[in-house]
Amino acid sequence: MEFRMERGALADAVSRAARVLPARSPVPVLGGLLLDVDDGLLRVSGLDFEASARVEAEAHTVRPGKVLVMGRRLLDICKVLPDGPVECAVEGSRFTVTADGSRFGLSVLPLDDYPVLPPLPEVRGAVDAGEFASAVAQVAVAAGRDDTLPTLTGIRIGLDGSTMTLAATDRYRFAVRTLPFKATARDVTADVVVSARRLAETARSLGRSGQVDVAVDGGSVGFEHAGTRTTVRLLDGRLPRHDKLFALTDPVVVVMDRARLVEAVKRVSVVADGGSPLQMAFSAGPDGSVLLQAGFEDDVAAQRLPAASAGDAELTVAFNPAYLLDALSSFEDTTVLMKLMGPGQRAMITGGEDGGTTTHQHLLMSVKPPLL
Repeated sequence: MEFRMERGALADAVSRAARVLPARSPVPVLGGLLLDVDDGLLRVSGLDFEASARVEAEAHTVRPGKVLVMGRRLLDICKVLPDGPVECAVEGSRFTVTADGSRFGLSVLPLDDYPVLPPLPEVRGAVDAGEFASAVAQVAVAAGRDDTLPTLTGIRIGLDGSTMTLAATDRYRFAVRTLPFKATARDVTADVVVSARRLAETARSLGRSGQVDVAVDGGSVGFEHAGTRTTVRLLDGRLPRHDKLFALTDPVVVVMDRARLVEAVKRVSVVADGGSPLQMAFSAGPDGSVLLQAGFEDDVAAQRLPAASAGDAELTVAFNPAYLLDALSSFEDTTVLMKLMGPGQRAMITGGEDGGTTTHQHLLMSVKPPLL
């Protein structure tokens, strides 16, 4: 086996495939990347028990062949290679990488012990790559981190006709994002849960332009885009439906500048030790304001911002400052609209002065305001 290609293309292919490699594995070959070169094409593949990836890149083939090497070591080498052409070859029991006078050697792992990559499930349709990556990032912030509740660490992928719905919740917040979906048939439906961490890694590796093919079966979900193919094993269980949770009756509606609110939350929450809440006291009217406060006793912080509301009700609510910051930062709109029910109740955040098109919604549970 021997091939030549540019350092940037090799590093990109290796880094994309290496995203699925396990940090630790009792099976040594699962830490490897499979390099297969033939007919001017290099395929770099990696997998573990939860996900797989195969990335294709153009390469000048001198001798076709396959080799299995430690993936993270190869990635480290690619990061320090000088720019320009790279020559790779198998020499006996060693895989060599040479570029501009530098030379590296890697031990070759046994090919016979490497599992076969799972096939891509049935393609159900396609989404815009950039919009999909943004949508995954927006909902992933609400996914749980507790592995004892594995379903809540996932993102729901719902397919229904011309719409894809992504949703995540850790029981204290619930984020939902919808985006257009080009189904292969009118009756295409799916409702599955996949690891939020894995889905976020996949979305980042797919790029931001073109279309992403989405494939689903009973055990896995797959994505293919511009020579990159990834599969992820599904999580057991289902996330709760959000329809009834998102139905708020007669809320207090407030519109604020998102960037100024984000900065104020960051500033005031520096005194919110131990996850203590951040209080928001709203005054009524189109020229109203909100007073943000956090801390206890002598260690306190406060800032007042404009906050226009349509009604004349005054309200004080409080939130976990980290959760509130995650929610606000997941939006890209200039302004955000908050629908508030009261202390200890649900609060909805959407983008835009009129709530936007509600394609992106983030529900937070407020807590009872502290006594400052």
